Amino acid sequence: MTDDTSGTLDEALERLHASGPERHGWLSNHAPMAVEALVRHGQGRTVHRWLDRYREKLEEMPRSYAAITEGNWHEALGDPRRLADWPAYFDRELADHPWQDVLAVWWPRLLPGIAGGATHPVIRVGHAVRTLLDDPGTTAAPRTAELAHALGYWAARHAPLPPLRQQPGPASGSAADALAAVEPIADQSGGIRERLARLTAFPTWPPTAPQPSQTTDTGPDTGPGLGSLADQPEEARRRLTELVRAATHRYATHGHGEPIMLVHAATAPNAVLRALPALPRELWAPSLDAAWAASAAVTAVYAPREPLPADRLPSVDADGVTPEEVFAHAAAHGDEHAIKLTDTALDVARGTDPTALAAALHACAMIDPVL
Repeated sequence: MTDDTSGTLDEALERLHASGPERHGWLSNHAPMAVEALVRHGQGRTVHRWLDRYREKLEEMPRSYAAITEGNWHEALGDPRRLADWPAYFDRELADHPWQDVLAVWWPRLLPGIAGGATHPVIRVGHAVRTLLDDPGTTAAPRTAELAHALGYWAARHAPLPPLRQQPGPASGSAADALAAVEPIADQSGGIRERLARLTAFPTWPPTAPQPSQTTDTGPDTGPGLGSLADQPEEARRRLTELVRAATHRYATHGHGEPIMLVHAATAPNAVLRALPALPRELWAPSLDAAWAASAAVTAVYAPREPLPADRLPSVDADGVTPEEVFAHAAAHGDEHAIKLTDTALDVARGTDPTALAAALHACAMIDPVL
């Protein structure tokens, strides 16, 4: 639950909503996500000072290009010229309909473009939904406005992955082994858009039990789909939770490949996991499918081929540091990516999970602090 009795989060969101979702034509505005995490983890007193430092990374909302309507939204999807028009459209939708209804309509429309904007739009949606789920009946204007901005950013940067061949998944069926089976692309140069265009294949995950109709003369056809989970939403959620944990743990061993960008292999699927309680249960299985695609894509285009040597692996004494202390360290570090990875690590580390906490501290060690 967000610790926001002071109203700090709503103040920060109002302060940010005059800003656009990007700067320099591509780099994402991380501030709404970071301040939500700061407030949630008891660091609300640091939010406005953090925003003062981040201010130089903010640009004004771009000008409107053309209004989006029910009649033209298909052609506007994925058009970055509409970065201002999409939030305005969702503002209108959220004024007329409950936010859960708007999310349920647009979630399946946006899922195919989950990797757009380097996965930042879906991550921003996950943070926005989390604040609204704290009080599902809330009509707090800054929080519904943040959902409008987040959904609008996703719609403007919507970008499906290229067609991908499905490779056999790991025999164990685990998310950790599936991520380990993702083959890094040969050419890891350029920005994420150029890298994603080079993807050709992913391992199938999660494993699916063949249905009677899928059995052929040559044996069972497990296929890449999630048909066996379509009627098992709780299993889809369990698998998604497993994926977030595996990606967070993998950051501890492979984050050195690109410490900033590999954060998103964990935070993107966690954003999907955060949204599940607000979604119809029939959307949980396709949400898992999209989350796997996002995590595997980031892994393929940035991960190193080799993990850290055993003697360099980060570790945490489970009795020697608390989750609160780890997040306080990330807040003092100040970098938005370190804050977001730590926020996800604390979701994973409910109870005792020293590897998740080690991943968070590893991010703070590898990413330059904000001074």
